[in-house]
Amino acid sequence: MSIFNDTKVAFADKSDAQLRKAYWMFKMIEQPALTSLGTSVLNFTVHNNFPFVKSIVKTTLFEQFCGGETREESMKAVKQLFKRGVGSIFDYSIEGKEDEETFDSVCQEIKDIIKFSVGNPAIPFIVFKPTAFGRIDLYEAVGNGSELTSSQKEEWARVVKRFDEVCKLCHEHSKKVMVDAEETWMQDAADHLCEEMMEKYNQEKPIVWNTIQMYRTGRLEYMQQHLQRAKEKNYFIGYKIVRGAYMEKERARATEKGYADPIQPTKEASDKNYNAGIDFVMQNLDKVSAFFGTHNEVSSELVMDKMKAAGLPNNHPNIYFGQLYGMSDNITFYLSAKGYNAAKYLPYGPVKDVVPYLTRRARENTSVAGQTGRELGLIKKELDRRNK
Repeated sequence: MSIFNDTKVAFADKSDAQLRKAYWMFKMIEQPALTSLGTSVLNFTVHNNFPFVKSIVKTTLFEQFCGGETREESMKAVKQLFKRGVGSIFDYSIEGKEDEETFDSVCQEIKDIIKFSVGNPAIPFIVFKPTAFGRIDLYEAVGNGSELTSSQKEEWARVVKRFDEVCKLCHEHSKKVMVDAEETWMQDAADHLCEEMMEKYNQEKPIVWNTIQMYRTGRLEYMQQHLQRAKEKNYFIGYKIVRGAYMEKERARATEKGYADPIQPTKEASDKNYNAGIDFVMQNLDKVSAFFGTHNEVSSELVMDKMKAAGLPNNHPNIYFGQLYGMSDNITFYLSAKGYNAAKYLPYGPVKDVVPYLTRRARENTSVAGQTGRELGLIKKELDRRNK
């Protein structure tokens, strides 16, 4: 039996009405056909400014998975989480825009988050996506070693500048910054940029953290090679270790373009690779810090067991656990109650701009085996407990 089954702890902050609404929502997400149709309709109606849609979205999906439309609005969730020892990671969840004005605007927003969070232990990390600072096609071209035109070189210089400005500001204010991972075909360029930033700003401690997707092949080898470089250049490494979120898209593209599937062949292989990533971190804690971003109970307990076996305190500064806001509260609040470093990814942004994120999250929930069913089971268990 899982140690993460105390629903009284998990849902202590939720009213019966909130739990019933969450149950209804996960029940809808559980149906793949309904989710696919619903997310398509939702994107269309919001994009075309249909009346009343914003208010419906805000009181359903948005309320479940987001902190608010602004940082200030999201602080209510931040304070509520921190009362129970859980940190918040502001995630400015604007997706799907590819113009320089938006890239500059998002970069400024990230810098504002850094300044906003200085001195606040409730916000332990800053986060951004590489494609929030530049076009995915440009990352792909750079990663492939393609010859860039003069305008592309200038464009890439602006991407590097945005990365550097954010990492430099985090370094100045001693705030940790995580760079999310995205599609494999743009990841090489993002990895190289993260390595440059680590070499520059992680000389004393891990300020810049890259994200490693363990559902990919070759990631363990990448971490091993990167560790050697970090030792040679004498800097610290920070990793967010996740399974990954683009499986269908990755497989479809590999088939279409005729290259080897970059994703582990089975769920079991992904789990085994993730656990190998845990071992790698635990064996190199003198140089590597990790944020284990996972909704998997077995992986979470495995990290805890290895910490205990190594005689490490629960709040060891090099080890964090994280889950998404609105999901896996049974894991997050159990960990925080036991004194582990636990945090929630807290998306925020204008409802219209966040809809692509929300619909992607709904689709991911549908495709991850057992995730939605587990949420439903936990909510039902808690409602039954309360109504005895």
